[in-house]
Amino acid sequence: MPELPEPAETSFLRYVQERDRGVVGGTEEGSRYAFGGDLQMLRAFKRAAPLELAVGSLVRASKTLLRNQYLGTTVRVGPNQLPRIHGIVKECALRLGVPVPTVYVANSPYMNAYTYGTDEDSFIVVHSKLIDDFTDDELKFVIGHEVGHIQNKHVVYMTALRLLTIQRNMLMSLLSPLIKAGLLAWARRAEITCDRAGALCAGDVAIAQQAFLKMACGSTKLYGELDVGSYLEQFEEGQRGVGRVTEIAASHPYLPKRMKALALFAESDVYRGALGLPGGRPLREIDEEVARFIKVAPLASWGSGRS
Repeated sequence: MPELPEPAETSFLRYVQERDRGVVGGTEEGSRYAFGGDLQMLRAFKRAAPLELAVGSLVRASKTLLRNQYLGTTVRVGPNQLPRIHGIVKECALRLGVPVPTVYVANSPYMNAYTYGTDEDSFIVVHSKLIDDFTDDELKFVIGHEVGHIQNKHVVYMTALRLLTIQRNMLMSLLSPLIKAGLLAWARRAEITCDRAGALCAGDVAIAQQAFLKMACGSTKLYGELDVGSYLEQFEEGQRGVGRVTEIAASHPYLPKRMKALALFAESDVYRGALGLPGGRPLREIDEEVARFIKVAPLASWGSGRS
């Protein structure tokens, strides 16, 4: 009698157990591509007991409610339900060494994707606008980015931030403004890590940059006229003037910064090695350069990470 495939839930649980024992990569210290600024702040968070308690309590209280909401309002991806998207998810999970996560497609005209849950029980939500407008390779970048959050144990903190954004009343009182500012500063660095994960899944940084341009523009009629080089000129202009500090309230770096950071990652030995190419700059050197333009303004704590 042929052996039956292992249930997805069991497979993911086994991955979590092995990840936490250090048997597989993907702990906050374990992904070779991870941005150093992200790792630095994660270590500081782990040492901050009040933060861990507040964030963990918030997410655990909301996780089941969120999952039931998505089961009732979205379409869950699987081998027989949206199989093309399921194939992309499987490919990204295999590329990063993570069991296939649960993915939902939500009906939305806004380009977005995000990951909810805990480090032990995570699920990804992709908006239908992305699927309509993106090529399969561009979707590999988006889904690979979200799988990167799972692999790098970002999910609890990202979920807490999204809950604080969506529900501003009672939940806001659970985290002080300083803690929320620290989470935002970390989140901008976590996005750099996961953009790298997405680029590794897409296999081409140029694909990731094209996806970013589509997100910035949003008009299907104009996609053919977009130019990466011209858009990157906005990076230098955006670095000047006091208006740049508005980014301090954002959970994601502004898109020109993310594109610049990915272009630098493409020069690294880690990225080139993953693609089977020789040479490349040391990732630590790349991280130091990225850190200089990712920061927005001084922030008083969380290790040596700055906003």
